[in-house]
Amino acid sequence: MSLYVYAITEASHPLRLDDLKGVGEGPSELRVVRGDSLCAVVSEAPEDLSVARRDLEAHHAVQERLWSDGVSLPLGFGFVAQNDEAVRAVLEQGADQYAQRMAELTGRVEFNVKGVQDEDSLLRRIIEDSDRVRELNEATRDGRGSPEQRMELGQLVAQEVQAREEALATQIVTALRPFVHAESLSPGSEQYFVNASFLVDDDKSQDFTDACAELTGQLPDGAELRLRGPLPPYSFA
Repeated sequence: MSLYVYAITEASHPLRLDDLKGVGEGPSELRVVRGDSLCAVVSEAPEDLSVARRDLEAHHAVQERLWSDGVSLPLGFGFVAQNDEAVRAVLEQGADQYAQRMAELTGRVEFNVKGVQDEDSLLRRIIEDSDRVRELNEATRDGRGSPEQRMELGQLVAQEVQAREEALATQIVTALRPFVHAESLSPGSEQYFVNASFLVDDDKSQDFTDACAELTGQLPDGAELRLRGPLPPYSFA
């Protein structure tokens, strides 16, 4: 039976797992595979594993419990090994590397910052600020105007949206950098104009959250920051 692997810990970790369940329908019990100096928390891998809310929540619940009790390396969702021997071999072969990484993560947590933008509010600001966009918007209202005018309007608006969202994302990341040890940035998307994970020292966590709150108050109408954390360092393990 293959094994689903949640995290790697030091052998001295308390490993409080009794009231937690693993991933999958009718999940199997969590257990520990031990190497010489490290451990891996595992369960039997389900045949029907999918990126479902139930399984994601179980995966994160195990990792959050482990992190709350001591340093660990949380593995990405869906990591499966062939058997105990394969897991033990990985623990032993990578022992020095994993121990070094855990030392680097000790005393630090992850925060995730996402920025969302109300499209209507942004479009209103673009129309207010740009004479040409305002002119074209009026000319093409209610289906009027030429195909060329509609194309130009669409191109100008798209350029403005991208430029403004990129500038706002840069402003936010730049303002938060003094409070972080490391960062992991994802490209902007239609859903989030900024999606960034930050590794923060425990003693700077309050300063970081205060800085996020201050930034939120400085955002233009319709823009919002969503902060998650403190979390296990998923993006830095």
